[in-house]
Amino acid sequence: MTRPKIFIQTNGRQWLGALVSAYSLKRRSANPDAFDVEIMHVRDFPFLAEKEGQAFLRGGVSRMWRMDDLQSFTPLRFMPPQLMNHQGRAVVIDPDIFAVGDINELLNRDMQGAAVMGRRRSHKEEKATQIATSVMLLDCERLAHWHPEQEFAELFRFERDYKDWIVLEHEDRQNIGVLEDEWNDFDRLTAGTKLLHNTKRKTQPWKTGLPVDYTPADKLKKYPVLHKLNQWRAGLLGEYALLGKYQPHPDPRQEQYFFDLLKECLDSGVISESVVQNEMARNHVRHDALELVAQASVATA
Repeated sequence: MTRPKIFIQTNGRQWLGALVSAYSLKRRSANPDAFDVEIMHVRDFPFLAEKEGQAFLRGGVSRMWRMDDLQSFTPLRFMPPQLMNHQGRAVVIDPDIFAVGDINELLNRDMQGAAVMGRRRSHKEEKATQIATSVMLLDCERLAHWHPEQEFAELFRFERDYKDWIVLEHEDRQNIGVLEDEWNDFDRLTAGTKLLHNTKRKTQPWKTGLPVDYTPADKLKKYPVLHKLNQWRAGLLGEYALLGKYQPHPDPRQEQYFFDLLKECLDSGVISESVVQNEMARNHVRHDALELVAQASVATA
């Protein structure tokens, strides 16, 4: 029987988050030896870098593919079935997701005939079919029809739209099951939260005060003028010019949760202080991170 695995996709800008995420999965599980954790880094998938600077289809308009964008890892969400040789179960998550509950509950749940499960991206009726692929439970044997490298290339031939691909609009509805929101809680931490997702990029707790380094999500179809203005800004002044700084998270408990986990990582040697200092120097992590770690309480046992 193939051992289940959790895959965390990341790039250099979110590397520290991925390390803390991996730690949290084991830390919050009653049986951490029941699964493996693997971090998928964009540098290990050359097909992504090959498209640097090329135009692709997103939301019905042309966008430029940039490997240094904060979310350049998102195509890797579709890699786990192939990496598992289409055997067993896997969960794939973003690097800004941290375990609060036990991931084994998700790995062992009854999928009720679904090949892939994720929460609804939105509860608006017009978006009812859209799945948030930032957390997916996968039956890898039944996803042999996923060909992520090929499908990624189709974006650049304008044969596939990224915004449809990333919410599973191309997947047979009969293959999809819906998870409870708590398995991908969008910037919400409650007694029921299983996986906390600091999904609002501008308020990610480990980046407060740093210059924004991601391409903003604009309403490309609804406001085409906004898209043109954004293209003008990026072309004339630079990709991230005039975008401001990361803001404090509106829920201080979520900031504390992250830095409690980071403190445990440092205390246990899972992450070295030099790694944090290096990420601070590269403007990937807020410059007062170690001060916040020193103030952090030990996470609840």
